[in-house]
Amino acid sequence: MDSYQLQKAADYVRQQWPAAHPRVGLMLGSGWDAAGDFLHCRATLTYVDIPGLGSSTVAGHSGLLHWCDAYGVETFLFQGRRHFYEGAGWTPVATPVYMLKQFGAEALVLTNASGGIRAGLQAGDLMVLNDHINLMDGNPLIGSHDSLWGPRFPDLSHVYCPSLGKRLKRIFQTLEIPHREGVYAALTGPTYETPAEVRMLRSLGADAVGMSTVPEAILAHAAGLRVGALSCIANPAAGLQPKQITHDDVIQTSREILPRLCGVLDLLWKELADELSPTNPTA
Repeated sequence: MDSYQLQKAADYVRQQWPAAHPRVGLMLGSGWDAAGDFLHCRATLTYVDIPGLGSSTVAGHSGLLHWCDAYGVETFLFQGRRHFYEGAGWTPVATPVYMLKQFGAEALVLTNASGGIRAGLQAGDLMVLNDHINLMDGNPLIGSHDSLWGPRFPDLSHVYCPSLGKRLKRIFQTLEIPHREGVYAALTGPTYETPAEVRMLRSLGADAVGMSTVPEAILAHAAGLRVGALSCIANPAAGLQPKQITHDDVIQTSREILPRLCGVLDLLWKELADELSPTNPTA
């Protein structure tokens, strides 16, 4: 990571929005673009204008940063993400997390679309992440240590905040929306996995597989932010269905279940409004 570029990005956004004080970040993955519609948008910046971030090169990722709020919870909404496989290194991937930390945020909710590995997972299922397997080409914390990311050797025993996970599962139950819970495996991409790789991942204990989320989760947890993550199972992974996997199908599946996703996130923010109240700022 380029610490100079990360700081330039945070400084640029602060210059544009000097009054911003986000408590939570929300990052939307493939096909999730409209999942943040429950938020009231105050202002918008494009990724391409933010130093070190740059525009997303992936369909289904708008590349927009919105300063929003809902129920009094000030939020930075990252509409789309940068991926390591885009070839620009870890800096664009780390920029949103670095920015949230610099602005004093306390939590980050990550979303993605993934391929289902565990038997019984179907396209359109929603899964709350409780752990991950990092098989990407490296780790975003490799390099010179920056104290912003906490200890040099962060403990990853609980990357995904147990209390946020329980809250999400309770919200699914309240809304009577079926959901799963499981382990997400992250590979670098941009190719989809081979059937042999999927069999390997299943033997390792992975329930779903994708090409994102884990780097941001590692960074946010290391920096002291609470992390919650939701995955839309867009398709059975390679070798588990007869048809080929396409990015268009991934996006389409995510968009088809957007009403459910919006309902879950809306209720989550409503509950966070009480949890993150001024009388309990560090909850």
